[in-house]
Amino acid sequence: MNPITLESSAIVKIKDLLADEEARGLKLRIYVSGGGCSGFQYGFTFDDTQNEDDFVVDQDEVSLLVDAHSMQYLTGSVISYDTSLMTSGFNIKNPAAISTCGCGSSFSA
Repeated sequence: MNPITLESSAIVKIKDLLADEEARGLKLRIYVSGGGCSGFQYGFTFDDTQNEDDFVVDQDEVSLLVDAHSMQYLTGSVISYDTSLMTSGFNIKNPAAISTCGCGSSFSA
């Protein structure tokens, strides 16, 4: 069982983004850093390097990289990609988050 679950909407979006990048070997990296209006914020980037302390989440031909520091805050999370009339983006349902900001991009733990 993976420590992080990717919903089908996130998998489809990640595959689309990777196809747009036209680069083989890229993986989506998710990380947690200090900042945001709630104390911690999520970040996403593409990376072709897997570090020694990275966790790799493989699901439906998509690989997600998470560093050890970030994994302590993300274990049990479910990631989806949501679209609405106003915005679209990755959404993280994080059981470690005590509170989140209105936009969903930062949290406190």
